Amino acid sequence: MRILQIELTNFRNYAHCVFAPEKGINLIVGENAQGKTNLLEAVFYCCFGRSHRTSRDRDLIRYEAPFARIDVRSERTATTHDIRVLLPRDEGRKVRVDGAKLTRIGELMGLTTCVLFAPEHLSIVKDGPVERRRFLDMELSQTYPAYFFLLQQYMRALRQRNTLLRALKEQPQLRATLPVWDQQLSSLGSKILRYRAAFCETLSRLAAENHREISGGREQLSVTYKPDLEAPDEAAFLRALEQAQKEDLRRATTTRGVHRDEMALDLDGREIRAFGSQGQQRTAALALKLSELDLLRSVTGEWPILMLDDVMSELDERRQRYLLERILPVQTLITATAEDAAWPSARRFVVRGGELQP
Repeated sequence: MRILQIELTNFRNYAHCVFAPEKGINLIVGENAQGKTNLLEAVFYCCFGRSHRTSRDRDLIRYEAPFARIDVRSERTATTHDIRVLLPRDEGRKVRVDGAKLTRIGELMGLTTCVLFAPEHLSIVKDGPVERRRFLDMELSQTYPAYFFLLQQYMRALRQRNTLLRALKEQPQLRATLPVWDQQLSSLGSKILRYRAAFCETLSRLAAENHREISGGREQLSVTYKPDLEAPDEAAFLRALEQAQKEDLRRATTTRGVHRDEMALDLDGREIRAFGSQGQQRTAALALKLSELDLLRSVTGEWPILMLDDVMSELDERRQRYLLERILPVQTLITATAEDAAWPSARRFVVRGGELQP
């Protein structure tokens, strides 16, 4: 998997830009707020159908421009795809792949795959379960596009059930419809649980191997899936929802289900979030991201694109050296300031004020 060309029009601070990265390591150098991360954001959008920095598409449109457009040409197993994302200021987005309009954004999943590592991804290690569930969902969605549609359906059913629970206080006669949503959540949730359990089992093995290499074998990282409902079958899921119904009615929200799952990260048997140092947390996050590369390759047969956004200054020389050795077969886009750009084997690009200079 690799990007052949990125063309941006009115995207963030770019009036127009054409970027043709090399197969190997591409170093995007510039001072802060010049537009380095915007290039990675455009690739991310074409992989996931959303930005990793904002939930508002309007934020991606250049100041006073009527629209923004991203054109990405990618190659996978000798097959080329042309992805176009048009973001009009006053209309909904329009996405085309090879000229054909997409009716659902989930159809983008798996066409172009990427792994992004940025300083904010330390939140996977440092913050609460929401960040780890988001990590699970995003990686499963691009690895198995069917998972994305399952998750969409589950979240839609969850919203409907929660709306119903709130309405029951004034319209108790609607309680007879509650089993309909329980059945939907049970059917969808049990499938999601099985996907997550299998993913975490593989991720745990790969993350332990990567962490052992990075840390020189001094520490043991473990990744453990901790579902809110441990039984993966639909009947057990349904029973749990029924048993929690009284509490759900009291709180007017759904208290059981895969939307409350956790993925535990431990170092030598102790929770990294609570007991890990800053360096240990960085190493664990790096191990997780490298494991994403390995996992995607094992499923798809190809390396995804790796994007490293201003993380080199966060890593010591030994970790930088290990990272360089690991990414040699992968097309990599790295953003850095001039003082952090000591990568002699990389193709170098300079960004100044929304203009790319090779």
